[in-house]
Amino acid sequence: MDLFEYQARDLFEKHGVPVLAGAVATTPEEAHAAAAKIGGKVVVKAQVKVGGRGKAGGVKVAENADDAKEKASAILGMDIKGHTVHRVMIAQAAPIAEEYYVSILLDRSNRQYLCMASVAGGMDIEEVARTAPEKLAKVPLSAVAGIDSAKAAAIVKEANFPAEIADQVAKVIELLWGVFTKEDATLVEVNPLVKTADGKIIALDGKVTLDDNAEFRQAEHEALVDKSAANALEEAAKAKGLNYVKLEGEVGIIGNGAGLVMSTLDVVAYAGEKFGNVRPANFLDIGGGASAEVMADGLSIILGDKDVKSVFVNVFGGITACDAVANGIVKALEILGSAATKPIVVRLDGNNVAEGRRILNEAAHPLVQQLDTMDGAAARAAARASRAGRARGATGPRRRRPGGRGGGVEGGRRSRRGGRESREFGLGEA
Repeated sequence: MDLFEYQARDLFEKHGVPVLAGAVATTPEEAHAAAAKIGGKVVVKAQVKVGGRGKAGGVKVAENADDAKEKASAILGMDIKGHTVHRVMIAQAAPIAEEYYVSILLDRSNRQYLCMASVAGGMDIEEVARTAPEKLAKVPLSAVAGIDSAKAAAIVKEANFPAEIADQVAKVIELLWGVFTKEDATLVEVNPLVKTADGKIIALDGKVTLDDNAEFRQAEHEALVDKSAANALEEAAKAKGLNYVKLEGEVGIIGNGAGLVMSTLDVVAYAGEKFGNVRPANFLDIGGGASAEVMADGLSIILGDKDVKSVFVNVFGGITACDAVANGIVKALEILGSAATKPIVVRLDGNNVAEGRRILNEAAHPLVQQLDTMDGAAARAAARASRAGRARGATGPRRRRPGGRGGGVEGGRRSRRGGRESREFGLGEA
């Protein structure tokens, strides 16, 4: 889960990372109250999980509380790269002398933790990484040892931070490791880390990505979820305990096992190229126990997706035998009744497959069609989806899902600040 900037700021403050005063507002009146409490010049910053806020007009300096109210009125409700602004952060302004970059992340490609730091980057870190990679220190981290004072000092030295701020930066890096580990994060990024005119080191703009797999031990993280942006189908699936992700396609996918489902997505995408480029509509792993209830829950979620034109059930019987899966499908369709209206292509293989196929054949449900191979079933499901789409006039360009703010330098985050105001007053990411 990617956090908003104000949420990252609050987490930093919780763990002792030096930050500027800030508050979140959802109305111009709240922005006025927050600015009045902070006092003096403030920055009004759109809270959206996407870069380019400043260039879009979503980051403005306000001279006082009245001005903050006016600036918030202009920013709230605006569209930034497909994201509607529902909140603004009112942040204390501070004159910036220098900008730096620090991040701690899970380096999946090398299966390790990594700290990256630079004195040359700040908000232009992507350009630095591209044109002068030697100026971006990349220090592997031990999951056991982490970052203590000695390791932090070593990172600061490798990144060539000036001696007069070395101790401050090292302390911040050590504290950021605390955020990373204690909050079960996969990314903690400060971009920029700044030195103010009076020589203080401040985490000006933070980005934090939390590991959803740690939800069971991070009960407080539930309060950080942006309910307004949540996908209704994904929330419904989560409530039923299903491992489901909504995609932009037309073929609903059900499989038992994450690996099989991932393979199914690829096979359907390939097959769909021959049928008007239809694509998978979801990732749905029902796990090893494909009971009637689980199958019904899965089918109800997929059939509730208006984009789905056909369903592909791809099951390899292992722990759960194919006959049990087949019985689950039959019973699920009985439970769903008239709610089940879209063609369902089934491929069964593995343990007790002959009996499973017999059960489905004997049931002879009009929506169900069996094929022996995954490729053949994927092609049939793609063809049925394409046919249904043409029949219903389902044409038009495919939409790309809005992305998050990336994953730091290596995750491709594009975030630049331009202009004199941003450099002088701490506008943060723009």
